[in-house]
Amino acid sequence: MRRIIILCLFIINSLSVFGQNDFQFEKGVDKAVIPFKTINNLIFIPINVNGVELNFLLDSGVEETILFGMEDRKEVNFYNIEKITLRGLGSETSIEGLKSTNNILEIKGLKSANHLFYIVLDQSFNLSSHVGIPVNGIIGYNFLKSNLVEINYAKRKIIVYKDNDKSRKRIQKKFETLPITIERNKPYIQSSVVIKSVEIPAKLLVDIGNSDAIWLFENKEKGIFIPQKNFEDYLGKGFSGDVEGKRAQIKKFTFSKFEFNSPIVAFPDSSSIKNVRMVKNRAGSIGAEILKRFNLIFDYHNQKMFLKKNRNYNLPFNYNKSGIEVQHYGVQWVKETVSQESVTFAGSESAAKSNTIFSDFKYKTVLKPIYIIVHVRKNSPADLAGLKKGDVIVSINQKKGYDFSLEKINSLLKSDEENWIHFEVERENQILKFKFQLLNTL
Repeated sequence: MRRIIILCLFIINSLSVFGQNDFQFEKGVDKAVIPFKTINNLIFIPINVNGVELNFLLDSGVEETILFGMEDRKEVNFYNIEKITLRGLGSETSIEGLKSTNNILEIKGLKSANHLFYIVLDQSFNLSSHVGIPVNGIIGYNFLKSNLVEINYAKRKIIVYKDNDKSRKRIQKKFETLPITIERNKPYIQSSVVIKSVEIPAKLLVDIGNSDAIWLFENKEKGIFIPQKNFEDYLGKGFSGDVEGKRAQIKKFTFSKFEFNSPIVAFPDSSSIKNVRMVKNRAGSIGAEILKRFNLIFDYHNQKMFLKKNRNYNLPFNYNKSGIEVQHYGVQWVKETVSQESVTFAGSESAAKSNTIFSDFKYKTVLKPIYIIVHVRKNSPADLAGLKKGDVIVSINQKKGYDFSLEKINSLLKSDEENWIHFEVERENQILKFKFQLLNTL
């Protein structure tokens, strides 16, 4: 299962200016309930930025607040701007950006004054095309650091509590307590992985902005190696380019009292992580494919995380068996037929009754999404069937492509069953048809 955008760490080649940045409750407020959207395990929340609402990915794997895709949001004002460079996951070079201070963020009774932003100027860096909804930024440590933050994946709500003894005691009665460490402003846990029947301790970043289950960094000295049964895959996109690697299945993953059998693990290649500043002994990340199986609460101040199983706990671990990656590729006008009602009355005696006749039709045009194939895994079912990068999707299983959401397409391609999939695509002004079977190769 390929996961969308991974932005764990980045390096800022400029002098850092830190403002207040953390979120404080406004007077008379001690609890905030924030509904969120979840797409491919990732969490998206609306935050008011200098008076304008923007959509953010919540990501415990980033320290600073990052904005991008702002070319269409000219109504947002930024202050004290200076140029910087950004570098992080991916194998390419650094990219240009801006730094802005003294910004104001507000959400549901929480406010952050003097907030520092890093703004990515490269328009190709765009989460919106990967998830199918507008996304303007990423926020992490600054949102999580000052309060008790509950993420209820089952109800799709974030609940923020004031950090006090009363709140913690109430939480401790209902949740399992797990010690964490906060290093370079990011949370880490101790866990273990079983590879080829050997149990190996693993210090992992708790990364809700990574939609995979687990990432492991290959380290033969510690016994972390890629199982023989694996396949090469595109893992996501970072500040410095695409993140490539391999996927495989390990025997077991354990942390605290929780155990998971046969999870799917991503092993990023060394060139994709060369720009990441590693904390000591870090072995990888635990991502949202596992974290979504809990209601979890971050308590950064006391270096604790609280966990309680939810209804997702026993879900199977699946991955994209097709071998293709699909992105949003803009919108198109589509003509739809709409039935037009004609109402006739049969005289005064039956004035209270009416006969509705659907005799006429009219057309309306509506905007619908376009989807394109942006990556085809070598020797995958889709590759062997003949699908190519750049193919524009016309239909899937005889249903128009624009009638799917991006999440629905991804869900179809990582089905439990080894189903046959029918694709109709446009390539060089020709309509072509393909079919392939979702085969389990792990």
